[in-house]
Amino acid sequence: MVVIRLARGGSKKRPFYNLVATDSRDRRDGRFIERVGFYNPVANANEEPLRIALDRVQYWTGVGAQLSPAVARLVKDYSAKVATAA
Repeated sequence: MVVIRLARGGSKKRPFYNLVATDSRDRRDGRFIERVGFYNPVANANEEPLRIALDRVQYWTGVGAQLSPAVARLVKDYSAKVATAA
């Protein structure tokens, strides 16, 4: 099964997450099919904290991919932010 989840990167005490579509049996930070965005929880004021390719997330959910709970929350917040900005 394909799942869209966070893959951790960055250094110690400075997390950085990639939103990736991956097989659920693969490791958290291992092989993935496609990178669909990123999340930087410790972004400075001049850095972008979150970017998601919503069209790719819709594609993957359309073909049966599941969102992890954390990614579902991020997608919901980001899509509301994009809708108000447009």
